Amino acid sequence: MKDFNFDSGIERRNTGCVKWDEPIGDIDMSDMIPMWVADMDFETAPVVMDAVMKRAIHGAYGYTIVPDSFYDAVINWWQRRHSVTWRKEWILYVPGVVPAISAILKALTLSGEKCLIQTPVYNCFFSSIRNSGLEANMSPLRRKDLSPREFTYEVDWADFEERAADEKTTVFLLCNPHNPSGRVWTRAELEKMLEICNKHNVRVISDEIHCDLTMPGIEYTPLSAIDADNTVTCCAPTKTFNIAGLQIANIVCADFETRRRINRAVNINEICDVNPFGVAALQAAYNEGEPWLIALQSYLHENYLNLKAWMAVNLPDCPVARLEGTYLVWVDVSRITKDDRLFCHRLLRSQHVWFNEGQMYGKDGKGYIRINIACPRRQLMEALKRLAAGVKTGSPA
Repeated sequence: MKDFNFDSGIERRNTGCVKWDEPIGDIDMSDMIPMWVADMDFETAPVVMDAVMKRAIHGAYGYTIVPDSFYDAVINWWQRRHSVTWRKEWILYVPGVVPAISAILKALTLSGEKCLIQTPVYNCFFSSIRNSGLEANMSPLRRKDLSPREFTYEVDWADFEERAADEKTTVFLLCNPHNPSGRVWTRAELEKMLEICNKHNVRVISDEIHCDLTMPGIEYTPLSAIDADNTVTCCAPTKTFNIAGLQIANIVCADFETRRRINRAVNINEICDVNPFGVAALQAAYNEGEPWLIALQSYLHENYLNLKAWMAVNLPDCPVARLEGTYLVWVDVSRITKDDRLFCHRLLRSQHVWFNEGQMYGKDGKGYIRINIACPRRQLMEALKRLAAGVKTGSPA
């Protein structure tokens, strides 16, 4: 396997980077370590860089046609990596997964209906639901402690079905792998979710953007592998290959009438065009990027193990969620602070380290923080040292 050097990282300050250059009031950002927004501090795969540079050299960047080779790359990747068979006509290209979710919600619901979600959950779900005129019907995940220092989450099936049975609940927005808990739902769990939703005529929309970022021994199951006809999948190579700024994603829907309605919403909301660099990058990533991804998965797993070991010694009162997928680690800080939002803000000021407060992900996120470990190991360890220093000095309260 080719050696990819993830330890070297890349300088992102002063490049117009949201993660590194976003100002926060009067806080000095010059030595800030950002461990928040979900992108990686690694160069993308060399094959992707080559494809983008080759396209850039052409010099004309007008409106682009999405070729058959684009669809072939998507279909072959999902068949090879995830053993699921898609057809070209099922695929609708869009600039991103969040715009896709919003368009799908507008296509399949009426204002005033409810959208079922499992909290804590990705914060943009709340805005997409709200902007679509819907009410968030929140089914809290049930925490399960595995040891004093490790926990995970399970579905509260009684609560999930009760909320699905609500006559105003018409859609279920699934996150798989789940952000921020790190769960990768098992096939049995997904089958039960679908059984309940089908029983109560609830359509299922699945955000699977983190699907390729799983830990060793963890098997990800595409929802469409279980039921392609009654589900809609949103996916992209953007998290996997750190190319979110190139704005490329796909909606996959097998049912013709549902897809027709979604396609109409995509056009009404004017998210039907993509840029030539995203098209080129996706094809390079899916056709040639697998060796880089395999190396990345190994590096992320080592980062996770390092974080767990360090937390056990230095902050043993802060249990860590078992990470099955994504590069986002969910940490319980409720024993060392009464307010995760204030805690993160004071760490920003006193230690110049930036984590996401748990309450971003709904009320069930209170008492937690989210840490992005997709960075060189030295950066991760320095961020953790700053976290401990902030706790030790008493600056976070």
